[in-house]
Amino acid sequence: MWTAPTALIGFQRAVVLEHFDPFLAAAVADSAGIYQDPRGRLDHTLAYFLIVAVADGRTVVEASDHLMRVHAKATGVEPITGRRYSAHNPSSQLWIHVTGWHSVLKCYERYGPGPLSRAEESQYWAESRIAAELQTCKPSDVPASRDEVRQYFADVHDSLCTSERADRAMQYLLYTPRDRGFRLWAGSRILAPAAIATLPEWMRRTGGFDQAAFVDAAVVPAARAFVRGLMLADSRPMVALARRLVPHTARVLAQHLAAPPPVELRTVTPAEAREQLALA
Repeated sequence: MWTAPTALIGFQRAVVLEHFDPFLAAAVADSAGIYQDPRGRLDHTLAYFLIVAVADGRTVVEASDHLMRVHAKATGVEPITGRRYSAHNPSSQLWIHVTGWHSVLKCYERYGPGPLSRAEESQYWAESRIAAELQTCKPSDVPASRDEVRQYFADVHDSLCTSERADRAMQYLLYTPRDRGFRLWAGSRILAPAAIATLPEWMRRTGGFDQAAFVDAAVVPAARAFVRGLMLADSRPMVALARRLVPHTARVLAQHLAAPPPVELRTVTPAEAREQLALA
């Protein structure tokens, strides 16, 4: 799912949802990374998620350690509540993780091959918990099923909100200005209607990015047809599209697609990867 073309839609959905957490919204606004270098920031973030899903243990651990060092600097005061925030806060890290994995799954099922089987879904969330070991949240807090995902969203609902800075960021990510480059400007607008169509109405209204029902009705079959065309073809069109929008992510994707089959079809845990590195 992380290597399917639907992951681009899912990623845009996830980075928009991130801003409903007021502390993450403050961290993003204070760092201003998405405004200074939106393409680079988004590209490297998506590449990190993809590395976690498909790369070897050494690469994943090294990428995680680097990200932890970067996030350690992201601290400050959330202006609405006056409370301090940290990018390493476990609840914020859990929100990022769950919305990222859920968004990729949601868009894969909506625009890709369709719903997973019960066994596939169970495997997906089990591997999501393994990936969460790379973050500061507790893997046991990560939902392990569709019902647990629904319960998680219900539990955090009252803590979610928006603000002027959050609204600005969400609009910027959905409809990136033309002066940030034609590809990002066009790509964001192509993906946005499909991403918005997967979101609940209350989020769309609260975030100020709702769209008409006829747009939802039109975008779903169009996106499905486009994704199906990419998935039926060989990997070259998909990699070429990724290179135009997210070149760093495209390199990770191309390396994964060109790699030989794994010796063992098993997901290595971060703890196992660190142990192997210590023995090397």
